[in-house]
Amino acid sequence: MQRLCLLSLCLAVTGATTSAAEPEMKRVEWKVGERLREALVCAPANATTTARPLVFVFHGHGGTMRHASRSIGVHTHWPEAICVYPQGLNTPVKLTDPEGKKSGWQITAGEQNDRDLKFFDAMLKSLRADYKVDETRVYVTGHSNGGRFTQLLWAERGDVFAAVAPSGTTATALTKSFEPKPCLHIAGEKDELVKFAWQKQTMEAVRKLNGCESEGTPWDKEKTPAGVLYASKAGTPFVELVYPGGHTFPADGAARIVTFFKQHAKK
Repeated sequence: MQRLCLLSLCLAVTGATTSAAEPEMKRVEWKVGERLREALVCAPANATTTARPLVFVFHGHGGTMRHASRSIGVHTHWPEAICVYPQGLNTPVKLTDPEGKKSGWQITAGEQNDRDLKFFDAMLKSLRADYKVDETRVYVTGHSNGGRFTQLLWAERGDVFAAVAPSGTTATALTKSFEPKPCLHIAGEKDELVKFAWQKQTMEAVRKLNGCESEGTPWDKEKTPAGVLYASKAGTPFVELVYPGGHTFPADGAARIVTFFKQHAKK
């Protein structure tokens, strides 16, 4: 697995103008097995000399790295962090794309010969070589199929992350492979694709795993919804952030995720 090249600026990716103060976004390619894989990487200028947080952001099924960089856009809320927007490959999904005509991520270990877990390993290795990564502040988030891959990474690469933030996904059985970790879960209470009841089961399983208190308190009182914080004496709290919408990523979702990530570092 070898990193091949750095290409294109953020201006070419987004079609928008940038200021000198904004971090540069580049397209990066890796050879993983026989495949070329790619991601957009947005890093602050001093990331090669100063330890910086690292955030992986995974798009949903049918999405792209470019769309994720715009619609989720963690880097716009946390310019001090190294933000990575990987591109998925065509992936079959039972409910919406059984023939696998659209891009996505494996949802279980061993599926697709673990192509996406291997991709993650390749990215992490080269990012650690290219930048000064703060190993106490590595995070992962994603929506829908990207949220499920976030959960799979928690199960299979959990020791890497300080905190995780899946959105619009469910993984009740997979929680058996989780190690307790700070988690923010974003869900739409009217989600008809990944039904809210399914997500609720996953959230309850994570709360139990994390040793959280049974009663929650408002998390971010200045925002609506405030979210519910379930504290944990073990230092692995859970935040349930439920929006009134459906299977969409909320407009302020990235800002809320960044707030949560900033609150948690590995000890």
